[in-house]
Amino acid sequence: MDLLPAQEAAKIYHTNYVRNSRAIGVMWAVFTICFVIITMVVFIQPYWIGDSVNTPQAGYFGLFHYCIGNALTSELTCKGSVLDFASIPSPAFRTAMFFVGTSMLLIVGTMVCFSLFFFCNAGNVYKICAWMQLASAVLMVMGCMIYPDGWDSPEVKRMCGQRTDKYSLGNCTVRWAYILAIISILDALLLALLSFTLGNRQDKLLPDDFEVEGAENS
Repeated sequence: MDLLPAQEAAKIYHTNYVRNSRAIGVMWAVFTICFVIITMVVFIQPYWIGDSVNTPQAGYFGLFHYCIGNALTSELTCKGSVLDFASIPSPAFRTAMFFVGTSMLLIVGTMVCFSLFFFCNAGNVYKICAWMQLASAVLMVMGCMIYPDGWDSPEVKRMCGQRTDKYSLGNCTVRWAYILAIISILDALLLALLSFTLGNRQDKLLPDDFEVEGAENS
């Protein structure tokens, strides 16, 4: 039986709707994988703050690993390990490491959730991923806000000068990893928004007219 014009239009609309949703979903998945790499780099790299031409010592600090120059030999002495909390120079750095690390694990978990598309409703999977990405953004915000609270530690002051204090870097400068962490907050929020949108679109893949008229002809 030939399709009625309204049914045919609804079918074309539905086909385009599904195609567009899948294309946006693939784009979202690719950006999520890129975001996983970004958060790993932010967590691992020790370039959150660093020296400048006016600092007493050369060096740089990350969330847990840091290096400070020796005034006599000019060689960098590096310390700090993610597995050794005692080696991290400030409680604020440890707290920031926990929040940023948890944020990274949530984003990695989002990528693992891709496998759920084969077993569960796509709309529900998108919404689960959206909440995980939103939580990741919140944790990253907390990590970025708490990190400067540790700038008054003796090790940071040795590199940046005695004018250094909480939320005041003295002669030191903010490095690229800290800036990337701040940018990643916006990335996570945009990915969460897109994921929520895709989840809601999945609930509307079949237009009402197509469903009703299709049922009448069956």
